[in-house]
Amino acid sequence: MKRKASAVKVEATDSSSESDVPLAKKIKKPATPSKKAVAKSPATKTAIKKETANSKATPAKKAKVNKEVAKAEAAQEEGEGDVDEQEYKWWLEQNMDNSVKWKTLSHNGVFFPPEYEPHGVPLVYNGKPVKLVPAVEEVASYFAQMLQTDYMNNPTFLKNFFRDFQAVIREHQPNLLIDDLSKCNFQRIFDHFDRLRERKKSMSKQERDKLKAEKQLIKDRYGVAILDGRKENVGNYNIEPPALFRGRGEHPRTGCLKRRIRPEDVTINIGKEAEVPAPPPGHQWKSVIHDNTVAWLATWKETVNDNTKYVLFAANSSLKGQSDLRKFEKARNLRGCVDKIRRDYMADLKDKVMATRQRATALYLIDKLALRAGNEKGEDEADTVGCCSLRFEHVSLEQPNTLVLDFPGKDSVRYYNAVPVDEQVFKNIRIFKRPPKAVGDPLFDRLNTTQLNKHLNQLMPGLSAKVFRTFNASHTLQEQLKEKTDPNSSVAEKVQAYNRANRAVAELCNHQRAVGKAHDTQMEKLREKVRAQQYQRQRYAQQLADIDPKLKKKRPELFKPEEELTEAWCLDHEQELSRKEREKVEAKFAKDNADRAEKKEALLKKSDLKDRLADIVAKDKLLAKGKLPTIKQFPPMRPGLATPERLIAAMDKITERIKVTQLQMEDKDENKTIALGTSKLNYNDPRITVAWAKANDVPLEKLFAKTLRDKFKWAMDVDADWEF
Repeated sequence: MKRKASAVKVEATDSSSESDVPLAKKIKKPATPSKKAVAKSPATKTAIKKETANSKATPAKKAKVNKEVAKAEAAQEEGEGDVDEQEYKWWLEQNMDNSVKWKTLSHNGVFFPPEYEPHGVPLVYNGKPVKLVPAVEEVASYFAQMLQTDYMNNPTFLKNFFRDFQAVIREHQPNLLIDDLSKCNFQRIFDHFDRLRERKKSMSKQERDKLKAEKQLIKDRYGVAILDGRKENVGNYNIEPPALFRGRGEHPRTGCLKRRIRPEDVTINIGKEAEVPAPPPGHQWKSVIHDNTVAWLATWKETVNDNTKYVLFAANSSLKGQSDLRKFEKARNLRGCVDKIRRDYMADLKDKVMATRQRATALYLIDKLALRAGNEKGEDEADTVGCCSLRFEHVSLEQPNTLVLDFPGKDSVRYYNAVPVDEQVFKNIRIFKRPPKAVGDPLFDRLNTTQLNKHLNQLMPGLSAKVFRTFNASHTLQEQLKEKTDPNSSVAEKVQAYNRANRAVAELCNHQRAVGKAHDTQMEKLREKVRAQQYQRQRYAQQLADIDPKLKKKRPELFKPEEELTEAWCLDHEQELSRKEREKVEAKFAKDNADRAEKKEALLKKSDLKDRLADIVAKDKLLAKGKLPTIKQFPPMRPGLATPERLIAAMDKITERIKVTQLQMEDKDENKTIALGTSKLNYNDPRITVAWAKANDVPLEKLFAKTLRDKFKWAMDVDADWEF
């Protein structure tokens, strides 16, 4: 008999802990956005204070909420700031209506890339230069700029480009016969753009500032929208310029021409009362709508895959923040029923109905291995695979119970994992692979993603396979932090522990990457940094021994030889230090003279510069003879300041810096094939990181870049004892 999906009622989390109450439910506030507006209404203030008094918040938390209200009242009484300028803490609202995204919305539309400017450089075909009309030259230029990339070795890319290139030629220059890509030489066009790149690199500061100012003007106009009376940042306000489609992984449409998007392709979404932004002269919008149930400002379809593109609010906007909070709260709610769900699917592994057994097996893999659900792919899409779309050849079995998964995952990144599984799962996979199934056949032939997610939604409202991935990622991060954190370690060691915990999440989610081309260079720079620090410590030790020779016996640990420092390396390093010091002195001399000229004072003479460089010149003469500077001639710490206590303290600081750099090297090497950013951005509940940082006195900027701190402002209010 078929087992019915049992709906699991999500119970409230432990009421004894305030940390378990979602931020969105801690305090009741009106939907109006500003503190100033809140302060205007006595009834609202009374409601807030009453809600706080009746809540289960601790006295400290009640005081915090009342402090927010008091600040709003003060802003009202003192007339501080405008509504637009005050920070809108939407996460303190009791109920965020997900169906209506906004009440009023105005914006300036989208920014279209500039029209193509012809350069007139010919294509060489069969040894002869060919003049191209602008439309054809434009497409040839896209290809030419990619000559020195790996795409030139991709037959699919070359085939697709040449097909679309010929179509453009037939449309705009029909008398031109180009029927063989191997006879096309794009080198002249490549050289033209190479010269432009070099020219751009050598631009003056004034030219760079001018370009920067032009970009800022565009951002000021299109990068902001007014949402319910508040300024909110817009994310991708630029229409993508035409180019050759690259795709990720082995995409079958790589090399196809992405044609230029015109205003006639774009639909604008804006408030009914707002002024509709004017399209570029001579054009009109495809349509203008006023749909406040969606969060996008504009939409169009790109021309290669026919995918719908949207202009959305930025990652640090209130709408995106609300979406993120709902996502993580949904994953957090799963903990209340995940045990029941797991018991059910483990029982279903033995179900007599094959469809139920397949669903349970897939759910086991999604839960235990954090696999993506996987959707069926069309012929014009890259052949990437998720759990539900696994094929016969992607899974193999090794006795007694090891499952070997090997398939192209998202972005065609290989997923490989040999993992022991439950005995019944092992048996089920063996059954699912029985003849007549063969290579190319689906492993789960009675299951798809839609059916799986429909079943999960019956178990918990809003539950999908993706929620399991978010839940397991966040849960893993929290447990790994508990396991790896030593409260008595240094900040640098705690940061390393955090990175290792995050790496466990990235490995779980298969966030792999190829080793960067610059990895070896970066590692060598760090090694050089350590050697330089060791050299500085050695110089201090030599000066210390010169001041107090008896310390060599009393404190021998201070005088251990730096084994990595050869005499040749020390000589090269001193020459580099001398060069940098000379540049510094000369730059300071030039600045002093510039200041004097501005004040109309007498300029410094060359003899003054010579005096400033005297010590450096003396050292350079010594180095030129292959001799290192002695402590008596060139002490690292000025003699008037050098005391044993000061020198030992300086050496201790350097030792700490060396330790920090070595930890950075370990981190970089351990993470060279793992992308840590994706899990931070999409899968780890940021409140876990914030709470851990507060509990361990680790500055949040060492864990989250500014973009993440802005994106997750709503997570910053949690306490140190908050748990996922």
